Amino acid sequence: MQTNFTEPQLKDSDNKSTEKIFKKCVHCGMCNATCPTHQLLGDELDGPRGRIYLIKDMLENNKQPNEKVVKHIDRCLSCYSCMTTCPAGVNYMHVIDHGKKYIEKNYKRPLFDKIIRYFLSITLPNVKVFKLSSYGVKLIKPFKFLFPSKIKDMIELMPTSFPKKTLPVQEVYRAKGKNKIARVALLTGCVQKEISPQINEATIRLLNRHGVEVVVPKQIRCCGSLNHHLGKEEDAHHDFRNNINTWYEEHKKGNLDAILSNTSGCGTTMKDYGFIFRDDKELRKKAKLISSLTKDVSEYLFESLKLDIKTKDKKYKVAYHSACSMQHGQKVHAQPISLLEKTNNEILEIPEGHICCGSAGTYNILQSKIAKQLLEKKVNNIESLNPDFISTGNIGCITQISHGTKVPILHTIEVLDWYTGGPKPEILK
Repeated sequence: MQTNFTEPQLKDSDNKSTEKIFKKCVHCGMCNATCPTHQLLGDELDGPRGRIYLIKDMLENNKQPNEKVVKHIDRCLSCYSCMTTCPAGVNYMHVIDHGKKYIEKNYKRPLFDKIIRYFLSITLPNVKVFKLSSYGVKLIKPFKFLFPSKIKDMIELMPTSFPKKTLPVQEVYRAKGKNKIARVALLTGCVQKEISPQINEATIRLLNRHGVEVVVPKQIRCCGSLNHHLGKEEDAHHDFRNNINTWYEEHKKGNLDAILSNTSGCGTTMKDYGFIFRDDKELRKKAKLISSLTKDVSEYLFESLKLDIKTKDKKYKVAYHSACSMQHGQKVHAQPISLLEKTNNEILEIPEGHICCGSAGTYNILQSKIAKQLLEKKVNNIESLNPDFISTGNIGCITQISHGTKVPILHTIEVLDWYTGGPKPEILK
């Protein structure tokens, strides 16, 4: 693709990086074939190729984003299916992140839209605000019919009760037995640790059982991904910097073998810290190290541990949902399937498994109409397999899919914990 940036424009680091990505694009359009929004809406501007042209035009001409451009950029799920498909290796993730950041800085959104985005930005990464909001939702839920559709969807998705935690909250979880073979940090997530604490508990139990010490620094709040994808650079970077410095100091104290994420959306962003801070003299080396240490929990288990699997009498049919941020964002797909196959269950890959379920961070709130269409397609494909339960590696997908089907859905780590000596997951009892 030919570019027309001026020399002064290319002194901006983001423009310089994005221009290199633009030049890789060969206009082939293969990306559109696997783009969920292009499949649904059939508009060139609702596919990766069209969005690349819109962002290129904005950046090269220093244009104020207009309503039409913002509509098409906002409709992007950031599922990165296009990156798996692209034969030219176009890093669409960095292009769309740049586009969203540019829009956030240069576009005046309607007041209602601005309020919703601000609410999500301060609520989801902040546990105390999130829990307080959920109690408020509990009070207004009987009157949800009075609210606009977007608010109704938020009310529907917001939990009004929280499961009881079974593990004490502490910073270090010691390995069981005499032999400690590794030391890892675990990102416990912002929303996840409240709405599904069993995911972190299963992760810690499994790792401890196999000789791995788990460190959970109390200073870590959120990976920063949510604000990053909303284009809110300052808020996202506040969390990024805190995380990088905290994990770096923890690594210096006692050598971390890995930093684990059991929420694939978080892991994708953490692995990108090195790129995000490539020009920051203070954080560049630290960020690169943190990104290199980051692994999805299934990736780490597959590469580093020999799991002590205890098979069960009953053989289950398990539908494996490969989260977009995992299979497209991190290129982690075969590893969790291989781990699940060791349980001696029948592991089924879902038809059109490369297509997003519609969760995509805050997408199922901000673009609820499209998200519901994608959910319906995903559920139909899952139920065509008639599985006993669904396994996946991302809390967003779990929340989204559970609103569309009665088939139980749980995190892959809960299944593996159960099959290595942990308790049977509550949802399967």
